[in-house]
Amino acid sequence: MTQVSIVTSQAGAVIGHDDAMRFLPVGDSMTIGATGDFTWRYRLWQHLEACSGLPYEIVGPRTTLYDIEANAPLSHAYADPSFPPAARRHLSGWGEGWLHMAPVIADAVREAEADVLLVSLGLIDLGFYTDAEQTAANARAFVTAARTANPRLRMVLLPVIPNVRAVTDAPFAASCHRFNELLAKAVADLDEPASPLLLASHPTAYDIRTDTYDGTHPGPTGEHKLAAAFADAMHQAWGLGEPYTERQAQGQAQAQAQAQAQAQPA
Repeated sequence: MTQVSIVTSQAGAVIGHDDAMRFLPVGDSMTIGATGDFTWRYRLWQHLEACSGLPYEIVGPRTTLYDIEANAPLSHAYADPSFPPAARRHLSGWGEGWLHMAPVIADAVREAEADVLLVSLGLIDLGFYTDAEQTAANARAFVTAARTANPRLRMVLLPVIPNVRAVTDAPFAASCHRFNELLAKAVADLDEPASPLLLASHPTAYDIRTDTYDGTHPGPTGEHKLAAAFADAMHQAWGLGEPYTERQAQGQAQAQAQAQAQAQPA
């Protein structure tokens, strides 16, 4: 076995798919979502459904939301029950960060045969576990480990979006800023032609007062902006999919809901 910083991983075969691009969302509580949420994963699924000529799958070992009352990821109560079970797949967890995902990402990529990772991590690390430098080191370990499972893996990394704590906690705000600088450097250092890394832009006009429901977790407008950050980055850098259009995504979802309703027996 090859020791990779804080994780131990085994080399894997090259994974590639000619029939469908396999997307694996990776994240913390902003990605898994809680009971009753739509999630940005749902918004991205809407977008991918509306993209013409893009065969795809959403993959991952988990499908649930976090149940706050049970203090466990047990909920299946998405805001839209028509969100297909296969499209709910992810690797994200409430209170999990780079520290937790680096040791498990190689197995997740290998088992899901993922082609593209869509990663939103770091806020929980900086808030509770590691400083900016340690968090960046774990992000680098994550990238290295993921590539042992698929050397041609693509990754889109979202910068940390400071939450309400950063408004009154200046050292925490500075830590978020420092980590984002280090993450950008890591992307530049680790980017490879065979396994490209992409740093998504901070979501346009993201406002924690209106785009979250508690100063941290995205509400509907925030979900759209997070999904757009990933979708637009892939389209602009790789020509993958189409630009994110909120109205188009919503229209696609409405059409699907109507079709499913019509298919139900009276």
